Amino acid sequence: MKTILLSDITMKQYTEATGQKLTFKEKLEMARLLDRLNVPVIEFGALNEKKADALLIKSIAAVLENSILSVNAGLTEADIREAWDALKNAKKKRIQIEASLSSARMEYVYHLKADTMKEAVKNAVSFAGTLCEDVEFVAEDATRTDFLYLAEVLQEAIRSGARTITVLDNTGSLLPQEAADFIARLYEALPELKDSDTLSLGFGCQDDLNLAQAVAIEAALSGASEIKTSVLDLNTVSLPAFAGILNRKKEIFEARNINPDVPVRMTELGRTVQNIERLVKSVKNANSPFDDGVREYSEDLSYTSGDSLEEVMKGVSSLGYDLTESDKVRVYAAFKTIAERKEKVGLRELDVIVASEAVQAPDTYKLESYVVTTGNALDILAHVKLSTQDQILDGLSLGDGPVDAAFLAIEKITGRHYELDDFQIQSITEGREAMGQTVVKLRSGGHLYSGAGISTDIIGSAILAYLNALNKIVYEEEQE
Repeated sequence: MKTILLSDITMKQYTEATGQKLTFKEKLEMARLLDRLNVPVIEFGALNEKKADALLIKSIAAVLENSILSVNAGLTEADIREAWDALKNAKKKRIQIEASLSSARMEYVYHLKADTMKEAVKNAVSFAGTLCEDVEFVAEDATRTDFLYLAEVLQEAIRSGARTITVLDNTGSLLPQEAADFIARLYEALPELKDSDTLSLGFGCQDDLNLAQAVAIEAALSGASEIKTSVLDLNTVSLPAFAGILNRKKEIFEARNINPDVPVRMTELGRTVQNIERLVKSVKNANSPFDDGVREYSEDLSYTSGDSLEEVMKGVSSLGYDLTESDKVRVYAAFKTIAERKEKVGLRELDVIVASEAVQAPDTYKLESYVVTTGNALDILAHVKLSTQDQILDGLSLGDGPVDAAFLAIEKITGRHYELDDFQIQSITEGREAMGQTVVKLRSGGHLYSGAGISTDIIGSAILAYLNALNKIVYEEEQE
């Protein structure tokens, strides 16, 4: 009896669907909630911001216990290896190879001809298979692709080792019966789908016609055994709605030799969805310049060298800071230096200036060394050594990810715990040895303290940023 898997694409599609970004913390917490819910597959998009996304995937991989972590790895060997390096310590992992096969998107998005694309898919799936047992090939815009060509590429992907082949209706144009007919044609063109117990056919669609659930149900009844869903409203198949239909209409699926019992914990589903909805709206502030519902910098607010101290400080206040008069002068002076070299200074750059200039504090705690151990059979363990007043102190801690473990180790050394208000990573140079810049914000006594760290090692830059913020808090406490 065939079982239906639900694959959640919320983190993969959230930015594209809403125009907003989730923070590191929000993505990590969402992954925890979905895993606790027993969602079979959690999907993550391509590594666009290489170091930051790789660290996030490693952190998510460390906390997942039940779900398969699936990462879109691109088509080149270099991109596939980078995705694998980030993914490999997950308990359950999948490499996803994705390509659009419609003639228009092949030419204008990938700049490839049909034969070249088929060869690229073959090579990508084959290489991914040498790294990971579970490989999925996803055909974007499949319903607008020449069917014979689609079948050829899907067959090539199967022969190259894909365990799941997925077709997407990106335009949301199929009616339920059309979806059933489309899946039936694929089974006729690909006899491997009938003959193999290990090969799965996946399906996903948009909700442009407000029929996504009905279309996905027909696809599942016709033989699609993995359905792309979202726990949030992202114009695609709703995970709560689809799982609810399976639960209430079991007899229809069982009559077609399909097991409708999904592992998702239905009794917890509603509460978990509410928690995730609150999570992505947790930083909504009607008086701030951030995008609605996410901690993201508004691109509409920027400052020039001609702006006064008062104007710039309005932007600083919108970021959550309450600076002393001396800090305002230092931040404004640093801002002027940067603003004279470029046309505009945005909120993100202003945030980094505050992290670097405000509360010039001595290094009460200095980083001496750190070691973080990871592995799919090991808990994440951080060993951090700090120096203070000619003493070397060290701390060990387990954590949900390398950064979390390192921060907890610092807390053990210092005996201090502060609320982590925000944690952001960005690359400031290009290439394999790119410098990573981290901003950590700690909250103490109602005030926000920001620290910046720069290193070619993302974990190192995160530790430096944390210590930078921590030293500012310690310094101010000593002055009281």
